[in-house]
Amino acid sequence: MFRPKVPTMPQPTGLTTPPAVVEPTAVTPHAPAPASTAATPARNRPAVQLTPGTVLALVGGGTAVVLVVGAVLVSMLLAVALTAASVAVCALTVRSCTARR
Repeated sequence: MFRPKVPTMPQPTGLTTPPAVVEPTAVTPHAPAPASTAATPARNRPAVQLTPGTVLALVGGGTAVVLVVGAVLVSMLLAVALTAASVAVCALTVRSCTARR
């Protein structure tokens, strides 16, 4: 009843296919196409064109990022200051309690 049953690996059944043989193929180099003689003139254009609307959007987005990061940093500084003040009050309370004895 309490004897463990050791599983045995079943043997494969049916026909198995042998692995496919990969035969090398000959590579023939391709002749490059002749370059076209009619070259188009390059334009003097900047890669990114900024319109007044996109400049306004970039300035607004940058301002929003600066305000959000500033608010997060100020709130973290406030949390550290409050924690330091509460630890100082607790230290003074414990010191005054131990000094009375």
